[in-house]
Amino acid sequence: MAKAESKITLSSSCDIPFNKLVLSQANVRRVKAGISVEELAEDIARRSLLQGLTVRPQLDDDGNETGMYEVPAGGRRYRALQLLVKQKRIAKTASVPCVIRDAGAATLAEEDSLAENVQRAPLHPLDQFRAFQTLRDKGLGEEEISATFFIGVNVVRQRLRLAAVSERLLEVYADDGMSLEQLMAFAVSTDHARQELVWATLGDSYNDAPHHIRRMLTEQTVRASDKRARFVGLEAYETAGGIVMRDLFEADDGGWLQDAALLDRLVADRLKAEAETIAAEGWKWIEVAVDFPYGHTRALRELDGVEKEMTAKEKKTLKALNTEQAKLEAEYQDAEEVPDEVDRRLGEIQEAIEALEERPLTFDPDGVKRAGAFISIGSDGRLRVERGYVRPEDEPPEPIETGEEGDHHGDDDGDPTSMPSIQRTVITLGGKPAEADEDDEEDGIKPLPERLVTELTVSRTLALRDAVAGNPHIAITVLLHKLVRDTFRAFTVISCLDASVREVHFPAQPDGLNDSASAKAVEERHAGWKRDLPDDDDALWDWLNALDEASRMALLAHCVSYGVNALYERGDRYGGGALSPHGVRQRIAEAHRLAHALGLDMAEVGWRPTVANYFGRITKARILESVREAKGEQAVQLIDHLKKPDMAKEAERLLADSDWLPEPLRGLDLDAGGDGTDEAGALPAFLSDDEDDPDEPDSQSTSLAAE
Repeated sequence: MAKAESKITLSSSCDIPFNKLVLSQANVRRVKAGISVEELAEDIARRSLLQGLTVRPQLDDDGNETGMYEVPAGGRRYRALQLLVKQKRIAKTASVPCVIRDAGAATLAEEDSLAENVQRAPLHPLDQFRAFQTLRDKGLGEEEISATFFIGVNVVRQRLRLAAVSERLLEVYADDGMSLEQLMAFAVSTDHARQELVWATLGDSYNDAPHHIRRMLTEQTVRASDKRARFVGLEAYETAGGIVMRDLFEADDGGWLQDAALLDRLVADRLKAEAETIAAEGWKWIEVAVDFPYGHTRALRELDGVEKEMTAKEKKTLKALNTEQAKLEAEYQDAEEVPDEVDRRLGEIQEAIEALEERPLTFDPDGVKRAGAFISIGSDGRLRVERGYVRPEDEPPEPIETGEEGDHHGDDDGDPTSMPSIQRTVITLGGKPAEADEDDEEDGIKPLPERLVTELTVSRTLALRDAVAGNPHIAITVLLHKLVRDTFRAFTVISCLDASVREVHFPAQPDGLNDSASAKAVEERHAGWKRDLPDDDDALWDWLNALDEASRMALLAHCVSYGVNALYERGDRYGGGALSPHGVRQRIAEAHRLAHALGLDMAEVGWRPTVANYFGRITKARILESVREAKGEQAVQLIDHLKKPDMAKEAERLLADSDWLPEPLRGLDLDAGGDGTDEAGALPAFLSDDEDDPDEPDSQSTSLAAE
């Protein structure tokens, strides 16, 4: 007959006065972890003790019970109760619910302490997120939840945001179908349909990295750091009904503006209002745009303005700001970290000082009537107003000397750039010029015959050439005199020197060209020289002649730089007006040689390949080849399965910290004999007619599009 299995007997429980309890040395918890004893004491004071203590009778040396009980499991709860007794918030004889283990139990006291911690199943994060959501639904605020569970308010907001992700994705997370980091990435958006669509898309892309999820969720938004958003301001955007997406788990640079159309409307409305205000100054025209192309003012004449004097009130304000700034900087100069409010105040002071020191210009009223202004948004999000530009058609007619008869304006065709002509009186008889009698020659001097004048000036020209060749100083002066007028004036300059630099304008421009380091350097240099140049041609000659050699060379280099043309254009094989293919080859080869002589490195200048300026406009095969050259085959394997838009974005990220350049931006090793063409005289690879059209899909993208 089988022996009956004995039933399990559970340990008894009862309430024991706190002063009968002592902490056991068998407690295995030694390292502090979790919330502090002080926080646990506050929680017990708020909601009482939720879990009793596990105790064993204390025995004397003879093995008899002493009436005291040791606590091997629940030491932190014991210390929290001990703290409340010390604070006289509970009595030292207060009853404590305890589970009493037999003093002669087969298991050790250390086992009780270890099992209570090891056998405890931690709460799944999703259950915690949902519990926080339930507490808020029942009326508890974020601050109240934070205080109750002794965690930061931002942590509460993060967990509530995670609970607000699509329920479908939460179930995927609960089944370990996605990581917590991925779920955090999805929390950047509150659009459940969009979240689910992105998750479905990730199943086909093999790229489910959190940063990729964030990018997909925000690709149709505008970053808060965008100059349009900074110009309008987040407060105005939200007041108009716009929604700002924020990432509570990563630095988001201010977030993303979800309604791009609303932002563009607000930008247009504010620019229009600013234009109406400036129009009251009396300008003939005003052009408004978010941004203007590089060199948009080059063909216009700029009026000379005078800086407006500071008022007494503005001077007083500037002095107070400088004093406050100096005081704060002195106070925190040795501090390891400046408080946020102080750093913010220093920023406000600096902005106010710059606004006061950047004095507005005043212009001659007559000039204002024929000039205009450009209104746009600067790269820092501030309003940019460029005042005082005169179009060629608005220029007053140039006076032309006619000897003793006085002046008249312009010539018959109204072209202010045409060669001035001297009008002479011609007497006609019968429709033919009348020949003067020999007796009349004594009464007046006939003009010299044109053929004679030509022959005389030929001799003078040859003599001038010889003299100029023997005087380098004057040679540079006459060259500078011509080039400076070509560079800094909007109309064609006629000179005795048949040399010129024609500024090469850019028919196609990448985004952000105005804000590039090169553009800013050129504009700053141009404005600096322009401030110093005299308006009168004679005064300009004297000024140039008196310049020191270093300044003359610097100005010459500046003027020559405007004629540099390293642009590619498709050659005209049929002899039309465009440059021939041979001419394109020659230009590119010359540009390579010039870059080599200057030691120009486009990577050092700051050029980096992006989706906008490169990867989004080439084929997938070229994207992969670019990544292979810069990062190796392993990096290619990370992205070769992606569709082209995602591949382009990943390529931009992978090459962000590299110095890789596409072929047209690389220099050639001229020391090794390269001249920009191969032995057969063909174009470089990037100029070949066989180059794939980036707008035509390759075989990979075609097959993917058919899915």
